[in-house]
Amino acid sequence: MILLLHNRYRVPGGEERAVEDLAWLIRTELGDEVAVLERDSAALGRRRAALGLLRGGLTPDDVAAAVRRTRARVVHAHNVQPSLGWRALAAARSAGARVVLHLHNYRLVCAVGTCFTRGEDCTRCHGRNTLPGVRLNCRGGSRPEAVAYGAGLALWQRRLAGSADAFVVPSASALRRLEQLGARLEPRAHVIPSVQRSFADRSRADRGEYALYAGRLAAEKGVADAIAACRLAHVPLVIVGEGPDEARLRAAAGDAVRFTGRVDPAELAALRAAAGLALVPSRYEEILPLAALEAMAAGLPVMASRAGGLAELVPAQGLHPPGDVFAMADRITALWRNAAAGEAALAVARERTAPAVVAAALRAVYEAPGR
Repeated sequence: MILLLHNRYRVPGGEERAVEDLAWLIRTELGDEVAVLERDSAALGRRRAALGLLRGGLTPDDVAAAVRRTRARVVHAHNVQPSLGWRALAAARSAGARVVLHLHNYRLVCAVGTCFTRGEDCTRCHGRNTLPGVRLNCRGGSRPEAVAYGAGLALWQRRLAGSADAFVVPSASALRRLEQLGARLEPRAHVIPSVQRSFADRSRADRGEYALYAGRLAAEKGVADAIAACRLAHVPLVIVGEGPDEARLRAAAGDAVRFTGRVDPAELAALRAAAGLALVPSRYEEILPLAALEAMAAGLPVMASRAGGLAELVPAQGLHPPGDVFAMADRITALWRNAAAGEAALAVARERTAPAVVAAALRAVYEAPGR
């Protein structure tokens, strides 16, 4: 039995899908039973969230009880802030489970998890020094929230890392950055990209009707750059998702851009099937977004920033310097409806993210000597 722990975000996103995909992988490829223990930030309330951050977690006995009830041999934790914290991991270990902490972002050090603020990459916070994030109010909300996150990270970062037997990080670049930021992960860290459940039989990008962006509409994602680049390349654009920059982006987009808002997985798959190119124009060191992996598995050529984990998996012909709109327009022109580029992306996705490949790597983490 594998017990998955996850504190859902106020606005669900890629990490929630990654948890669902992992549960599927464990059942289908590893042949293990899976239980999921979740908390939800949307239902927690800000005062309760702050309390969880400052205490290092709430109700850890619930986690220990779940381990004993399910007889879980491994607890695989994802986002643990603000309600689970290090106390949940310690409780799982005390109940006899091996603890694996999956780091989908930089939240061990960065209160917003992206290392991006004021429109640029940011590594001001380092180790337990989270004062820059408090001073800049990177959370973007109230000052008390920024203080709670900064204090919680500073107080419990080492205890949280010390409560895990192993770490999973989706890309080697993310692991390097976390180490540079003062997180102590080696030699317990393993680089394993997110699994893809299905793959196109071949690329059909040559029939594409538009370029596709799918993701959060926020400054660090570079959506405004994608709009400008598609305008330069005279390629129609469809934007899927929502976020804090939506109104501004809609106002600047013009008639060549269609916004769909959030869509369900089936609708997103249909939109990918009709696309001739996928765009992942991030302005920060992305760990390795599902948007890129899912597009590659669908046989789409991918134009992406040469940053973070994107540079590790996206074929070189699709990479551009972050924020360089003219270079992006050049890549869009080269990849638009390019089925050969779509086949290259599909081949990489099969090699690196196929269920059997990811399951073998995960099995080694679960069955490593020790706890």
